[in-house]
Amino acid sequence: MVPRKQDYGVKRTGGARSSPVTNFRTTVNSGSVRRSAAVLPSVLTFLVIVASGGLLLMIEKGMLNNMKTPPPRGYGKRLDLIRQGGKHTSATVDVESQILQEIRNRTIRTICSQKNMPHSIWSLGPLQRKTLLQHILVNDKYRFLYCYVPKVACSNWKRVVKVLSGALESVDANIKMDHRSDLLFLSSLKLEEIRYRLKHYFKFMFVREPMERLLSAYRNKFGEIESYQKKYGVEIIRRYRKGATKDASVTGDDVTFAEFVRYLLDEDVERMNEHWMPVYNLCQPCAVSYDFIGSYEQLESDAEFVLQRIGAPAHVHFPERQTWYKPVTTETLHYYLCSLPQRILRELLPKYILDFSLFAYPLPNTTTAHCRH
Repeated sequence: MVPRKQDYGVKRTGGARSSPVTNFRTTVNSGSVRRSAAVLPSVLTFLVIVASGGLLLMIEKGMLNNMKTPPPRGYGKRLDLIRQGGKHTSATVDVESQILQEIRNRTIRTICSQKNMPHSIWSLGPLQRKTLLQHILVNDKYRFLYCYVPKVACSNWKRVVKVLSGALESVDANIKMDHRSDLLFLSSLKLEEIRYRLKHYFKFMFVREPMERLLSAYRNKFGEIESYQKKYGVEIIRRYRKGATKDASVTGDDVTFAEFVRYLLDEDVERMNEHWMPVYNLCQPCAVSYDFIGSYEQLESDAEFVLQRIGAPAHVHFPERQTWYKPVTTETLHYYLCSLPQRILRELLPKYILDFSLFAYPLPNTTTAHCRH
């Protein structure tokens, strides 16, 4: 989790840093406090809902459709590290940013402090721990652990990791990304090596609005990747499309979003494919105390912060988005979610409820009135 005490004045160097973290403070006047207080009602209401355990009931009643919540960690007015002419400066942090950051931290602490939540990776079940360790990348030179989440810029992060390890010359190299080679996963290390790195290395992950990530996976895997069409698409169509049970002509390249969602409803989240498995199950933020949780919505500045924090060389930058990438727009997400029967959507949201609540994303508004627009 993002610590309240953090060194935001890190300089990019050729190696990792180990200087102590420092607490940041800002001087605020009563006027700024009053302005910042305006953000408290909605976010505090959200926090109370989460802490009381009434979130699922609120979903059922549609009471959260217009709830405003703070953005995910690393998003908004944060201490952004900005590179200017080879020198780094820190933006001024206002009281509003500190309030929102503290609320986000408390949200995660509140949920993760519950008795039924895991408090270390050793309290996870065998399958949960296996999934987690297989998704944490290790870099010993710069002493960091990165839990990758598919459909949250993980391909570009893997490029960065390979460059930092010396396996790739440049993040802009024109090559097809191999998601396994030249990468060190925590799962390949011995028990004592895992313990040491979890305790001493900088740990980070990135998150994305849950339904946007889900839609991105659907459009990519069933619209572009033949192997997914054959492995998952054929099964989904035969299982959920009327009259297609024994249809030999099914190729799996025309799975509808509704069919895909029905498939997810019948899946155990712990056994899902990583591209649509909830982020919570992939990275276990209650079992691992992450030092930084960045957001896809603020990818550029959050990625720069991480590179600064680990002491990456100044010439190493986060890659730009590929030209062929088709982003999920607000309008596109609205269209797909509103095309689903509300009953199905109400059943789907609880599968991803920890992603919504832990990372402070508002639940989608799919009321009849909203979907008419």
